[in-house]
Amino acid sequence: MLAACKNDPETIRALTGKNNRQEDRATGVTFLYSQEGMVKMRIFAREFVRNSSAKRPYIDMNKGLKMEFFDDSGVISDVLTADSSRYYEVQRDFIVWDSVQIISKKGEKLNTDELIWNESAQKFFTEKPVVITTNNEVLYGNGMEANRDFTWYRILNPKGSVQVDKGELPK
Repeated sequence: MLAACKNDPETIRALTGKNNRQEDRATGVTFLYSQEGMVKMRIFAREFVRNSSAKRPYIDMNKGLKMEFFDDSGVISDVLTADSSRYYEVQRDFIVWDSVQIISKKGEKLNTDELIWNESAQKFFTEKPVVITTNNEVLYGNGMEANRDFTWYRILNPKGSVQVDKGELPK
């Protein structure tokens, strides 16, 4: 009596293919980023994929991302959430997209579809529509740039009305 089994060649290629050997994968990942012994950022990602063999090596964090930024006292200053992200390791550029929200220490909220962090410029950028909600108003526009902790930001093409104090009106 002879026994034999047959493997589907497509299934074998999918499991052992070149692309799979170039990627590191994990689920439910938490990262801590520190400088000089101080935690600066904590990242929670549901799905993690790292491809260091790509032309531009990258890390994808998808299916939900949460980033907590810490101030010098070790207190959470800002929280960023998004559905998906990509970090280019060599260039140190970070892109987040789909349901992007940042809540600052002051309680201000930024909502947009895409946000880019440029490490060399130390700024966030987007050309997509933005909504910034403060304690006093809601600001709308297309495009924005901001510093890392969102203590300064500029909407490139603002829309709607803006509340100003009486003494701030131009003559």
